[in-house]
Amino acid sequence: MIDLHTHTIFSDGELIPSELVRRAEVKGYTAIGLTDHVDFSNIEQVLGSVFKAKYLEEVLDIRVLAGVEITHVPPPKIAPLATLARRLGAEIVVVHGETPVEPVRPGTNRAAIEAGVDILAHPGFITPEEAELAKEMGVCLEITSRSGHNITNGHVVRMAKASGARMVVDTDTHSPDDLIDTDRAIEIAFGAGLERGDAVQIVTNHALMNDKDIR
Repeated sequence: MIDLHTHTIFSDGELIPSELVRRAEVKGYTAIGLTDHVDFSNIEQVLGSVFKAKYLEEVLDIRVLAGVEITHVPPPKIAPLATLARRLGAEIVVVHGETPVEPVRPGTNRAAIEAGVDILAHPGFITPEEAELAKEMGVCLEITSRSGHNITNGHVVRMAKASGARMVVDTDTHSPDDLIDTDRAIEIAFGAGLERGDAVQIVTNHALMNDKDIR
């Protein structure tokens, strides 16, 4: 199981990195992205703290990637913030997409895709044109297990399949109970409308594995 969208106490998660990573290891994770919510006001502090969690790789059998989730940032500011995140060393850049359960500013999905981020999280009612652009830009569209955000998983899968955009299954974990195992991730992808074989492929061969040299 590879999950590149989780949160710690450095934003609105419940766990410090050591507990989150250990719980993920027990679930069978081979890699986890720590991607706390950021904007221009806190990105240095969040990344500085999350990077310290990479010490866990020395003693646990799991890869820890330090990243960010750019959240509720006005669309014109997403690309500059993504560039800053890369400059600060972020290994994963996620953008909080236009989920229908939060007042995300219209235009966020397109701005994130144009910025070439790694993952567009819970992109809601993403348009065919945005999905096509995601394919061109190599941006992964997220199928999420998180309650509320997951009500548009079926639409996301339809748009991704029509365009050929890459998909990933992530948890958007905020609490211990949000973590899932591989079988559950496959069920989520299958339930979103993928053929079972495709669901297994997406979960077991994460689209960013080669990009991030995850073993």
